[in-house]
Amino acid sequence: MGQEETARDLLVYREKEYKCGIDVTLAVVGGKWKASIIWHLAQETMRFSDLQRQFSDTTRKMLTQQLRELETDGLVHREVYPQVPPKVEYSLTDKGRSIFPIIDQMCEWAKVYLNG
Repeated sequence: MGQEETARDLLVYREKEYKCGIDVTLAVVGGKWKASIIWHLAQETMRFSDLQRQFSDTTRKMLTQQLRELETDGLVHREVYPQVPPKVEYSLTDKGRSIFPIIDQMCEWAKVYLNG
């Protein structure tokens, strides 16, 4: 394979080069809570406090960071309602919904793996 082919096959995400799409996928959704956040948001739109209850093992700061990264990557939409007290809701974008079947398959695989 020549250098031209190698350069064309490289995938770039956040200024880092990847040779394999699996590595890009894991970089996008591979944070400790990201795949679980996507799974929960596929079920329903949720407020931050609802997500915090689902992820009680994490800190507010970590959950916020994971949500911001998902938002930056276009997988999660953050809607802020101008009211007092502030109301913020999170939902999946079309990109976020597009990865849900893969995450759902991972859940099913885990069940088979653990029972097999």
